[in-house]
Amino acid sequence: MLYSVYEMNRLAMTPWRAAANATRRMMRAPWNPMGETVAGRTMAAAAELFESVTRRYGKPEWMIDNTLIHGHTVAVEEEVVWSDSWCDLLHFRRDPQALVEARGKREDRKVLFVAPMSGHYATLLRGTVETFLPDCEVYITDWQDARMVPVSEGRFDLDDFVAYIRRMIAFVGPDVHVVAVCQPGPPTLSAIALMAEDKDPARPASMTFMGSPIDTRKSPTAPNILAEEKPFDWFAQNLIHTVPAPNPGALRRVYPGFLQLAGFMNMNLDRHVDAHWNFYNHLVEGDGDSAEKHRVFYDEYLAVMDLSEEFYLQTISDVFQEHKLARGIQEHHGRRVDVSAIEDIALLTVEGERDDISGIGQTQAAHDLCTNLPEELQLDWVQPEVGHYGVFNGRRFREQIAPRMRDFWDEKGGAALKRR
Repeated sequence: MLYSVYEMNRLAMTPWRAAANATRRMMRAPWNPMGETVAGRTMAAAAELFESVTRRYGKPEWMIDNTLIHGHTVAVEEEVVWSDSWCDLLHFRRDPQALVEARGKREDRKVLFVAPMSGHYATLLRGTVETFLPDCEVYITDWQDARMVPVSEGRFDLDDFVAYIRRMIAFVGPDVHVVAVCQPGPPTLSAIALMAEDKDPARPASMTFMGSPIDTRKSPTAPNILAEEKPFDWFAQNLIHTVPAPNPGALRRVYPGFLQLAGFMNMNLDRHVDAHWNFYNHLVEGDGDSAEKHRVFYDEYLAVMDLSEEFYLQTISDVFQEHKLARGIQEHHGRRVDVSAIEDIALLTVEGERDDISGIGQTQAAHDLCTNLPEELQLDWVQPEVGHYGVFNGRRFREQIAPRMRDFWDEKGGAALKRR
């Protein structure tokens, strides 16, 4: 019933949002003399704040039309190069002719970003993609919102996630550098371990894990503690709901994105309240630049997607409660995942000093599991003064983390390929 109540409340707010929008437009109309008064700006600010916190945010656009390479503007086109019911693989194709004019003829690194399937859309990594576009062929997983997938398409669990990743790695090719950001760390490591054990010729040159819950027993954070303290049945009984009509995925059992968002917001509630209060004040003061920064961030942050019941519950069980991969007992369709089989795929782990979602040591645990991977093919980095999102976005990511990733791909990734 919760999902239906949520939908009814959202629909009930529709006329109020329309009234708020009308008020905002009227107060900002150039012909309205009241618009430039304190009272007019206050009314417009209150109306916009009300509308922004009561609307449903749809899937964001990538908004990546070009990239700058050696002073040349190169057009970028987003294309789907591989697709299945639950995921599209996107390639950010740079204009070939403009690319040659900008930096001559050469093959750039191929990088596959495995985006999180944990409530937010892949566009959360927009800044990550933009950082590497000038010198990389960038691919990224674009997971589907379970609310939009018809029941006829079947179920989707953690084993399916692993299989999807393996298929996409094979599609891009053996010289690809795979980067898993946050949640997909364990299933990505599982997929690569299976490829290594099979001596799959398409196995990647390197694997990078950023703020990933490889072993949540290390430096447990608030979300980890919650997952440990609550019994598995509590998650199944309280957090799984049925998608109502007329959504395409009607009758599918899901973990709703709005519950995940509520959890994220409550972790730093004071910060979010302050951010919206400051947004209101910026609007009243006419500080358009600061207000726009707020809009850009929250248009992304408040856009959430549902997760299938089986994927969510299996992740809670296998990753956060039983720590199966870290304990060496993870199975994929009945086959044990042997991470020690990885011998010629370079490994980089990146963590944030202030990460309150994946604590320090949780990602580093990948090194302990890769017992047969030579030390010269491994690298660990803990970035000072950044939290979870700073691991893959922001100034410190662009200036300090990304350069290390490029050097790692060229040096240790290249060395891994030569060992084969």
